[in-house]
Amino acid sequence: MGRKSLEEPRKKEIIKAFYKVAKKEGLEETSIAKIAEVMEINPSLIVHYFRNKQELVYALIEYILDKYMLIYRVENTDKPTLADLKKMIDNLFSKKWNNLFDDGLFYSCYALTFRDKKIKQMYHSIGSTLRSRLASFIESCNKGKILSVKNVEEVADKLFVLVDGSYFYVSVINDKKEYEKIVIRHKAAAYSLLGIS
Repeated sequence: MGRKSLEEPRKKEIIKAFYKVAKKEGLEETSIAKIAEVMEINPSLIVHYFRNKQELVYALIEYILDKYMLIYRVENTDKPTLADLKKMIDNLFSKKWNNLFDDGLFYSCYALTFRDKKIKQMYHSIGSTLRSRLASFIESCNKGKILSVKNVEEVADKLFVLVDGSYFYVSVINDKKEYEKIVIRHKAAAYSLLGIS
C-alpha cells in the first residue's frame, strides 16, 4: 500500500517538472535527463514511472487539458442566474487562462495532434466534453428562463468555436488596447449567439 500511495504524487511531481522545463526550453528540447536534473533525481526514477518521453508527453497533455477545463467551470449549474451567465462569458474571454497554462506549450502539444492519433483523440475528447458542458449550462439557463435558445447543441458548438478561435487569435496580440477591443467584440458575439443584447 505504501508504494502505491507514493506513485500518483511522484508522477504529478514529474509531470509538473516536465511542464516547467518544457515551458522554458520548448517541448522538443526537453529530455528525461533535463527533467531529472531539475528535480535533482536520477533519470532512471522517471523511467520507472514513465517508460519513455512519449508516455510523459501524454501525461503532460492530460495535465494541460485538465487545466484548460477550469476555464469552462461554472459555479451554479442547477439554477443559474443572469449574473452566473455573465460571469461564465467573462471567464471564457478573460486572461485567466494565461495563469492556468502556457500558450506556447499548449500549442506545441496541439501540433502533435497532426502526427499522433492518441493525442488527437485526447484533444477531441476534451473539446466534446467542453461543448457538452456549455450545452448543459445553456439548457439550465433555458429552464431558468434566463435564455430561450432553440438549438442548444448548435449554439454551444458555435460558442465553443468562438472561444477557441478567440483564444488562438488574441494570444498573438501584444497591444493591450487592441487586445481589449477584440475581446469586447468577441464577447458581444457570444452574447448575440445566446440571444442577449
